Amino acid sequence: MTTAPPLLRPPAGPRPAAAPAGRPRRVAAARMVGRRLLAAVPVVLAVSLGVFAAAAASPFDPLAGYLGDRYLTASQTTQDEIAAQLGTDRPWPVQYLGWLGDLATGDLGTSRAFGQPVADVLAERLPWTLLLVAVSLAVAVVLALVLGTWTATRRGGWVDRLVTPGCLLLQGLPPFVVALGAVAVFGVGLAWLPVAGLTDAGAALSAGQVARHLVLPALVLALSQLPWLLLTVRQSMLRSLAEDHVAGARARGLAERTVVLRHALPTALLPFVTLLGARLPELVVGAVLVEEVFSWPGLAQAVVTSATELDFALLAFLTLLSTVAVLLGSLLADVATVLLDPRVAADG
Repeated sequence: MTTAPPLLRPPAGPRPAAAPAGRPRRVAAARMVGRRLLAAVPVVLAVSLGVFAAAAASPFDPLAGYLGDRYLTASQTTQDEIAAQLGTDRPWPVQYLGWLGDLATGDLGTSRAFGQPVADVLAERLPWTLLLVAVSLAVAVVLALVLGTWTATRRGGWVDRLVTPGCLLLQGLPPFVVALGAVAVFGVGLAWLPVAGLTDAGAALSAGQVARHLVLPALVLALSQLPWLLLTVRQSMLRSLAEDHVAGARARGLAERTVVLRHALPTALLPFVTLLGARLPELVVGAVLVEEVFSWPGLAQAVVTSATELDFALLAFLTLLSTVAVLLGSLLADVATVLLDPRVAADG
């Protein structure tokens, strides 16, 4: 009589722990962040150097902005003394190296145009710009996701026929044109909303006052960014709804809401996330234009004043701030793509 061979058993001892499935992508994303941050240093330095070089080549005299009407009556000796005090009589490479050295120690310099440290100018104005950008971006993202998904799943419906041509129209309008139209309709014609400042004349600063004055500028800035975001979501959803995994989910009898939200939408979000990073420069420019139209006390006035009066310290740092914001937006979009898209190689 034959006996069955003994069952094969794994060798004794602890088994090695399996690496988490997402670990290679997290490592790749971390390496990409490190490389991007290192590459950003020469980019930022080159941008700051270009600002000083371009300002030095400008035909405008920085003293004219500093002295104002006194520039025409001040003697040459007085102008030379003030230029020596401000440091504008030095060659621009010397001014740049001095500014760069102060920046390395945490000293952002002093704004000649505003007569106060650059750090104080930023502390007073940057929070209001960030509030405007954050609210408008949140509104644009929510509207793009909701309307983009709706128009894709109900293609040809009345919402699609209304929203899609509207987005195509908005694409061709600069933000300041949309802002002026909003002022004319909602501020002047209907008188529903205020059109300037943070509060009503003589009113104390409060959350309610700020929220009421924020509605129009935030809505205008959101509408200026909405067409690209919404149309991207719509097109991505149309492609995603035609893919095999969505057809398989429908064949299994899943509810249409589940198919759209859990199977189609996650795939469609990848191009949307990438576009958010790519649109950040346009959002920064749009915020400056919208702030000027609505007299919003953000960085817009500081940008314009520093450029017209050749305020080197403030102009250079604001330019660096915009450059860093653009680079950061691009980096976050690429990191999200590496982490979320399985089609992207996880080699960093």
